[in-house]
Amino acid sequence: MNPLRAAVIGTGALGKHHARILSSLQGVTLTAIAELHEASGRAVADKHNTRWVADYHDLLGEIDMAVVAVPTVAHFRIARELLSAGVDLFVEKPLTPTATQARELVELAEEQGRILQVGHVERFNPGFVAARAAIHDPKYIRSERVSPYTYRSTDIGVVFDMMIHDIDLVLNLVGEPLDSVEAFGVSIMGEHEDAVQARLRFTGGCIADLSANRVSPTTSRAMQVWSSDGCAQIDFGARESQIYSATPTLLFGTPPLERVRQPGANLEQLKAEVFGTYIGIEKPLATPRDQLTEELVDFERAVRTRSTPQVDGAQGLAAVEVAEAILGSVAAHQWDASSQGRVGALRVASLVPLKKAG
Repeated sequence: MNPLRAAVIGTGALGKHHARILSSLQGVTLTAIAELHEASGRAVADKHNTRWVADYHDLLGEIDMAVVAVPTVAHFRIARELLSAGVDLFVEKPLTPTATQARELVELAEEQGRILQVGHVERFNPGFVAARAAIHDPKYIRSERVSPYTYRSTDIGVVFDMMIHDIDLVLNLVGEPLDSVEAFGVSIMGEHEDAVQARLRFTGGCIADLSANRVSPTTSRAMQVWSSDGCAQIDFGARESQIYSATPTLLFGTPPLERVRQPGANLEQLKAEVFGTYIGIEKPLATPRDQLTEELVDFERAVRTRSTPQVDGAQGLAAVEVAEAILGSVAAHQWDASSQGRVGALRVASLVPLKKAG
């Protein structure tokens, strides 16, 4: 088996990890690290026994595949040039900052016969993977993704920085066209939105409420998925999930409300029986795995077999389209019935219920 020649472009927080993993994958040779900042690029290259180049153009003709882990604003330019040169690509999320650019990359990859994968790493989260098989025909989804401010990814707002994860997961779970979007948000630290609430309505009736905040005193990455089968709770931080569903006792036995109405009913016992007797709790086995490694293994497999990766360019484009729609609704949402009330300095007192942007 001939090794695939790979490069990592960008040595930021994620680029360093991509380099580490690719350097250890069987069937892959880490040919080079491309990084404008010499000290950072050389440090990563030396650590993984490869070479550093300042300009990724120097690698054209020498690599089969590449990971693009630069700031989002540079994704489109670099990805377009590499795809045109015949390189298979893994582009960190979000694919691009606009749907127009993302669509061009997807079309270009198809024309060139190239693999285009997008780094929506939560698809490989053990908690999500474990719960996914138990989720059918979701009707309501609620996600929360909040964290303290990191001063990273300041070229984009919280929708493309954090909420994009949950947008992708929701689209994967629902599998239906989007009908409408309602959202509002605030800028706190700079010119981009830092906290956003969004409601997505799908043509089949599913509703998804998404919350993202990157200026939070606490950290949480969680999702609830409700369907006719019950409810799945996913903790992305703990990388585990739980499934709640009706037991045969609840479905076919004496209804609990009939029992409580009987003379001498023991309320404390009935309370203790809610979970276990009437509502079953299952904790699907979450296979321990490093999700970043898993998605790069998937990339290597797709390149070698010329097959579709789990998160291809089309799915990355779909997430960007929804993110754009959310930002459009945020921009159109009037906080105080005037254009001056749109995204700006945080004014807690002016928070109002969601209303459809018109």
